Amino acid sequence: MAAMDEIGPERVAEFAVWFVVFLFSSTLHEAAHALLAKLGGDETAYEGGQVSLSPLPHIRREPLGMLLVPMMTFFFAGYLMGWASTPYDPDWARRHPGRQALMSAAGPVANLLLAAAAGMALYLLIGSGIFVSPHTLTLGHLADPAPRYGADTLLNPAAAVLSVALSLNLLLFVFNLLPIPPLDGSGVLHGLLPGSFGRLVDAMRGNPVMSLVGLVAAWQIFPYIVAPIFAMVREVLYPGLYGP
Repeated sequence: MAAMDEIGPERVAEFAVWFVVFLFSSTLHEAAHALLAKLGGDETAYEGGQVSLSPLPHIRREPLGMLLVPMMTFFFAGYLMGWASTPYDPDWARRHPGRQALMSAAGPVANLLLAAAAGMALYLLIGSGIFVSPHTLTLGHLADPAPRYGADTLLNPAAAVLSVALSLNLLLFVFNLLPIPPLDGSGVLHGLLPGSFGRLVDAMRGNPVMSLVGLVAAWQIFPYIVAPIFAMVREVLYPGLYGP
């Protein structure tokens, strides 16, 4: 666990990048859920203000998951973790399982689109020689400005933001599609298989203890997914440079 006196300006700046990207990515994720629900006939989230690209209504709904937990986990656990949520009408979901599947998938798809946009920007900037491979490649540090641009340039924060946007949104996309309640993947499966599986998902989502068990199980599985994602990103951005 990091001590508070070890938190210097560089660590704070790193947190600022991760937090801003997390806030924007989570807001878009939840707004996509809310919009698809509204288009499908459920205005619960719309009436709560969740069809919005402003983070404020989403923070008001989940201040712990969007503010306090991200800060605490980043500085004391070494990684950023948080959550947000969008309300919906369970009766609507049961009556329209296909629409619920689309609503559930909308959030992860929004993250995938953000990851694709950040990845394309990085790919083009690397291909044009503006960005180069850093000495140490990490999920939050996928590129550096070419040496000819010097250290004091806006390209440094741009590289950091694009790196985190690509990595975080890919992780959010994959993590949320795990078919484990209360994650979005269980909602997609519920919509596609609304019978006995749907009733099981409803029971688990309605039970806070079972939802917590599901989240713990997902976190146990997720480390095995991170490495292949990182290897794929590395190979797309720098084909052949880091070996197999």
